Amino acid sequence: MVGLFSRTPRDPQKKKNIEKLKEIKKLVKEKKYDAALKSGKDFLHKVPHHHDILFTMGGIYHLQNKYKTAISYFDKALEIASYDVEVLLLKAYSHQKLGENKRAIQCCEKIQEIDPKNKAVLVLLEELNS
Repeated sequence: MVGLFSRTPRDPQKKKNIEKLKEIKKLVKEKKYDAALKSGKDFLHKVPHHHDILFTMGGIYHLQNKYKTAISYFDKALEIASYDVEVLLLKAYSHQKLGENKRAIQCCEKIQEIDPKNKAVLVLLEELNS
């Protein structure tokens, strides 16, 4: 029975999930992208809506010039946190690389709503509009 002063039950996987995220980020830092992707995919099978892992996976695919795949991960991350400027920016860069300037501009406009002084967006918009 949950009373007025009792604590909500803890997530028994929380500590494991944090460790797994650290492991994946370490692999990325060491540029072991294939191992990081495999580990990330395994993790997402257990925890499909983990924002940080989705963002990290998208980032790896972006680095590997697999922009469409990267965008699919960024879209999933944005379903969880629709105002994440970093995700939106990488998504905009991915669209730019694919020549999808209209979609890149849409991402930039959303970033400007959130963070009007974001310098990276101003530079990217300048490139897209030239």
